[in-house]
Amino acid sequence: MTQVMFDLDVLRTFSTGMALGSYARAADKLGRSTSAVSAQLKKLESQAGTVLFRKEGRGLALTDAGETLLAYAHRMLELNDEASAALRGADLQGWVRLGLQEDFGETLLPAVLGRFARAHPKVRIEACVARSGELRERLELGQLDLALAWDAGDQPLSPHAERVARMPLLWIGPTAPERVDAPWWTEREHRAGIRAVKSKEPLPLIMLDAPCPLREIVITALDRAGLPWRRAFGSASLAALWAATSAGLGLTVRTPFGLPAQVRALDRAVLSLPALPQISLVLYRAQARAEAPASRLATLLLEAVRQHLQLETVQPR
Repeated sequence: MTQVMFDLDVLRTFSTGMALGSYARAADKLGRSTSAVSAQLKKLESQAGTVLFRKEGRGLALTDAGETLLAYAHRMLELNDEASAALRGADLQGWVRLGLQEDFGETLLPAVLGRFARAHPKVRIEACVARSGELRERLELGQLDLALAWDAGDQPLSPHAERVARMPLLWIGPTAPERVDAPWWTEREHRAGIRAVKSKEPLPLIMLDAPCPLREIVITALDRAGLPWRRAFGSASLAALWAATSAGLGLTVRTPFGLPAQVRALDRAVLSLPALPQISLVLYRAQARAEAPASRLATLLLEAVRQHLQLETVQPR
């Protein structure tokens, strides 16, 4: 049986089109005609020996086989790009100081640091996990080269900051509804397993300790909606918030980025909870023209974030 050899150039077109949500935009970005991109996708389906796309409205969506191949395409392109970077930057040396919020410590950090270390073994990385305010302060003091953090719009962005994505704030509760045994839950739609909040009881909130921009956003939204609330649990640790939420002590608020398996986003309409705004994911740089090690690490961070966001939209929880 002949072994299939996938074309990396075709896989890059495939991956780029899904990331951008349009193969017309992918053609523009890659400098190809739409007919050339269509020919590449036909070639890919022929190599795969199965249907990868299905019509969805005016666009294309992936079949199960297409989603499987997309995951492998990411890995193959990542390895290709890592090899290329390793050869180009074999002599890269220096020191990079990276700051991250806790949301990204388990989701992004291991993979990014692993790729970077393999490609640039002579570069030393110092990473710290802290809250957004502390990360911005450390950048201003010259203690960090890069920082990946949430921005709620409470302060102006620094000159060298880059908005990576806008993400919604969601009401978060336990994945297992049987964990919840409290007077503020009432069964409204038993078949769907959805529970709604009683307006008579104060909503128990699980939030990070002050100062926390999200805390102010949530309290303001509830006050404007005339919904009573109480502080059920507070901590400086995001992991502690996930544990309290999973245990059914109350609701918390976060973006969908990197939610652990024991919690889930809730339908605010069913729960009669107020809508919440979006916040920005921002990559902060200490200077406009970073040293080569910091610049390379920033590139890997951005690639990892965008790939994670794409997988979040493709793969249901």
